[in-house]
Amino acid sequence: MNKKFYSKFTSPKNSAVKEAHKQAKKKAKKERAEAINKRFDEKRRLKAEAKAAAENAVKEVKEQKKSPVIKATGATPNKNFKEMPLNKYLAHCGVSSRRDAVEFIKDGKVKVNDSIITEPAHRVTGNDTVKVNGKEVFISKNLVYVLLNKPKDYITTTDDPQGRKTVLQLVKAATPERIYPIGRLDRNTSGVLLLTNDGELTQKLSHPSYNIKKVYEVKLDKPLTKADFDKILSGISLEDGDIKADALAYADARDKTIIGIEIHSGRNRIVRRIFEKLGYDVKALDRVLFANLTKKNVERGKWRFLSEKEIRLLKYMNAGKKK
Repeated sequence: MNKKFYSKFTSPKNSAVKEAHKQAKKKAKKERAEAINKRFDEKRRLKAEAKAAAENAVKEVKEQKKSPVIKATGATPNKNFKEMPLNKYLAHCGVSSRRDAVEFIKDGKVKVNDSIITEPAHRVTGNDTVKVNGKEVFISKNLVYVLLNKPKDYITTTDDPQGRKTVLQLVKAATPERIYPIGRLDRNTSGVLLLTNDGELTQKLSHPSYNIKKVYEVKLDKPLTKADFDKILSGISLEDGDIKADALAYADARDKTIIGIEIHSGRNRIVRRIFEKLGYDVKALDRVLFANLTKKNVERGKWRFLSEKEIRLLKYMNAGKKK
């Protein structure tokens, strides 16, 4: 019988089997190492950015004593302006953000020269008398900027009809000025929150065209799979449109339930909705960076004033990106 007939039943030599197995293991190990290195490179990049911002913040905090002008000592009326929309005026007075001021006006809570005005675009001048709920308000020269490390169970509204705890209760000792939060963190989200009475800066940091960076640490109920990891980076569809992360990384290579996500969208509950869409339950959500500000050296529930340099950087941040 032809030997070729038997060759297909003949087992390869042990040495050949061992060598093939060895090469397969070597290849798999190399691929695994490359994948791990890629994830760690992304993680290191996020950490480096956060560390650089944190170090800068720490440096500026140390210099804070040299800059007492940061702290507010009382409002000084400022009538030196020609005219502006009523909602913008209220924002500059520290009543609320420009967007929230629209609701105050439409609800009939604002009077100009003793007449109720319900049109947010109504133009006011320095000669007009503007009152909110019967109290006259002024544009303040004393602008205040407070960074809070928000704890859970506090809401980011100026007041709450239901009597729940608000972030303003945590910063009430910071200034006699009326300040308000820029953007919102939901009740169960903790981390960096900026409060101010600077309406112009509020508008800028809230506007999508400036692409303000936010970084969150997310704790999930189960490990994030590689497939879902890739979906978040490439983009997923939500009820209010498509969304994708700017960057994503496993915060701990040994625990894939802890994720770092960078995103610039300000849509409501956007981080939670991304993971919920893919079938994950968000157990904890912490914002570790907002507009290059971090909560390092600020204990949970505590606050600090921004330095002059931090304020200056915020005002000129991403100025070239505005459409």
